[in-house]
Amino acid sequence: MTLCCIGLNHNTASIALREQLAFGPDIVVAALRSVCQLPAVTEAVIVSTCNRTELYLATTGEADPALQSVQAWLAEFQGMVLTDIRAYLYEHTAQAAVEHLLVVACGLDSLILGEPQILGQVKSAFQTAQSAGYTGQLLQRLFQHAFSTAKQVRSETGIGAHPVSVAFAAVHLARQIFTTLCEQSALLIGAGDTISLAARHLRQQAVGELVIANRTQASAAALAREHQAEALGLTSVARRLAQFDIVISATASPLPIIGKGAVEQAIRTRRHRPILIIDLAVPRDIEPEVADLPDIYLYHVDDLQDVIRENQRSRQVAAEQARTIVAAQVAGFVAWQNSLGAVDLIRDYRARAEATRDAVLAKAQHLLAQDKPAPEVLAYLAHTLTNKLLHVPSEQLRQAASQGQDQILAAADTLFQLNRRH
Repeated sequence: MTLCCIGLNHNTASIALREQLAFGPDIVVAALRSVCQLPAVTEAVIVSTCNRTELYLATTGEADPALQSVQAWLAEFQGMVLTDIRAYLYEHTAQAAVEHLLVVACGLDSLILGEPQILGQVKSAFQTAQSAGYTGQLLQRLFQHAFSTAKQVRSETGIGAHPVSVAFAAVHLARQIFTTLCEQSALLIGAGDTISLAARHLRQQAVGELVIANRTQASAAALAREHQAEALGLTSVARRLAQFDIVISATASPLPIIGKGAVEQAIRTRRHRPILIIDLAVPRDIEPEVADLPDIYLYHVDDLQDVIRENQRSRQVAAEQARTIVAAQVAGFVAWQNSLGAVDLIRDYRARAEATRDAVLAKAQHLLAQDKPAPEVLAYLAHTLTNKLLHVPSEQLRQAASQGQDQILAAADTLFQLNRRH
């Protein structure tokens, strides 16, 4: 069984391509079912966020043919042409796949170094695959190992000491544009971790008015109570859009939820007072044509890189410490995986030894039933069991010695801890 990873992220692909290859919550289980129907794939987890789409797989046979079949599957499933996406994909196998997942889970491969949201997203992706029955021993152990490694990195380094996230970067950008936010009104669309963080940062900046909208109004209401905000249903957004100076959106909608027409109407109502719109979703929540409108400042997740880069510097030392932890944890997982190769051998060897023991014990019990003296029976038991257990290994060692197979003799010396070779 081989571990494989195939995917693309913010470093290898544009937001336009990432949204074309994203797996929304409504299709991810169907995608898992489909990819696990490939002959070489036995387990799968799909991690799909605004910055990355990755498949983690347990495969049989050679890794290269398996990855080629997954590439072809990915293009076909998403309605793409393979030659149009192949150059943007990366692949990792075996130890490299283990290291990549641990690096991702720890936030070391994120647009914002050390951001904590990715760990929750990876956990959610794993839970989805596990609940649907598409994970087995290998991926279950790998992802649990990744979660414990991320926890260790958080507790032993300063990787999360500074409030650097996509949400923080969005609010920081709003501050740069408006200087102070106490007179601005903000609309947040969505109810996930990113929107919750954005609400927290806006409150810390004393934003004048805060409204949270979501398709499920109960979710919006729960988040609004937490941040002293007003809750709004998604259907009311277009009607009230004109009252907001700042709009930050991060939903899982497969289609845009704010179109060019709604924004045009809002600008007319506002008499051309500008609106800052920050779209953190992939696929995008705001129609791209909105960027062409006057008095609209539309930013996407990729546009925040300058803000993010400046805040990453404080995390570089912590990141180096984190990578040291990751390296040790990768070695630990690989050692466990390698040990799986001995499981069947150990089981078979123990079964043979136990069968030998049972046969000799049955003979000894028979001798006792014939009133043979106990010391004589015990001596028979010890002598016969020892001879039977040692016969095959002894014969194999004699044969190895006669054939000059010193490596077998050295391995036996190590295996039996005889300490005869130095």
